[in-house]
Amino acid sequence: MTTPSADDARPATAGRAAAPESGPSDSPPARGQNGDQPLLRLVGVGKNFGPVRALTDINLDVTLGQVTALVGDNGAGKSTLIKTIAGIWPQDHGEILWEGRPVRLHSPKDAAGLGIATVYQDLALADNLDIVQNMFLGREPVKHWALDETTMEKEAKRTLADLSVVTVRSVRQPVGSLSGGQRQAVAVARAVLRQARLVVLDEPTAALGVTQTRVVLDLIRRLKSQNIAVIVISHNLNDVMAVADRVAVLRLGQLVSVGPLSQYDAQSIVELMTTGTSGRRAAAGSEPSSQQPAGSSSEH
Repeated sequence: MTTPSADDARPATAGRAAAPESGPSDSPPARGQNGDQPLLRLVGVGKNFGPVRALTDINLDVTLGQVTALVGDNGAGKSTLIKTIAGIWPQDHGEILWEGRPVRLHSPKDAAGLGIATVYQDLALADNLDIVQNMFLGREPVKHWALDETTMEKEAKRTLADLSVVTVRSVRQPVGSLSGGQRQAVAVARAVLRQARLVVLDEPTAALGVTQTRVVLDLIRRLKSQNIAVIVISHNLNDVMAVADRVAVLRLGQLVSVGPLSQYDAQSIVELMTTGTSGRRAAAGSEPSSQQPAGSSSEH
């Protein structure tokens, strides 16, 4: 079994008993208080690694056409959470609902089958291949017993154009020759090409300069405009404030706060990340908690 890093988990404490394994349900899909059905809903999700509890009772809704920023200090549980959503580590407790129906993600293939694409920091690109080859790697179309290069090139150009990626000189240039922002664009375009409905971006602007960061942030806005749900994991609060619609703050494996961006500023987010509370939100009397009954959403 894969062992998490020490900064992504904490010692287990007494908590809620494990929820029973969820199977097919005939009940109607759950809906938020505003009547919208989240694309993805996590209800009481927990993850343990032996005696180490990495996630505890995570309740989170992710909606189409919105950017959810997932923030937290090192060891908060961000990596564990996105790997659970990506199907790498199935949850031990709670439920994952996709369009209101319970699902069990046993592998990344299960997640991809639903339309969940995760773009990790390493991007998983092959530097020696060109943009077209990277975008279709593993799913190349074949025509007359040969690769359909014409179709692949047209689709790659169309997808990049839809995302307003205009800085790429040619879709036939090697990925190894691209800048950091261009590489992010290719990785995201690959996810869109595979008809992802939820794109998870892990630190997409890490180690990028100002110009390349702007390219990536514009790309996130473009995903939103195409009614794709986006989760952005970031330590850069300037980027969070620039593109997020909602903010979810993790601390020591627990979701300590989640709500609209308008309820936060950079200082309140830092306070929540470090102490679990914020003077601004406490004064407003609206600080949500992840500790809610199963079936409820901490976002409302």
